[in-house]
Amino acid sequence: MGGLLGRVLPLYLAAANVVTFFLYGLDKSKARRGAWRISERTLLTAAFVGGCVGALLGMRVFHHKTRHRSFQILVPLSCVLWVVILVLLW
Repeated sequence: MGGLLGRVLPLYLAAANVVTFFLYGLDKSKARRGAWRISERTLLTAAFVGGCVGALLGMRVFHHKTRHRSFQILVPLSCVLWVVILVLLW
C-alpha cells in the first residue's frame, strides 16, 4: 500500500478512531445527565467507517454499551472487516 492511499488511510483511521472514542464518551456523559443521546446507529456507523478500535476502547473505558448484544457483536465484527480491508489493500 503506497502512494497517496498509504499516506492518507492511516491518518483517516487515526482520526476516525479518536472521533469514535470521544463519541462513546460523550454519549455516556449524556446518558448520565439524562440529556439527548447519540443514536446507536451513529455509534455503530462510526465503528464501521473506521473507528472500530475507538469504539472498542470507548466501550471499555466508559463502560458504555457493553451489555447491548448488537454492540457486543457488531463492533468486533467491524474490526474484523477492517483487518480484512487492510490485508487486501496491503
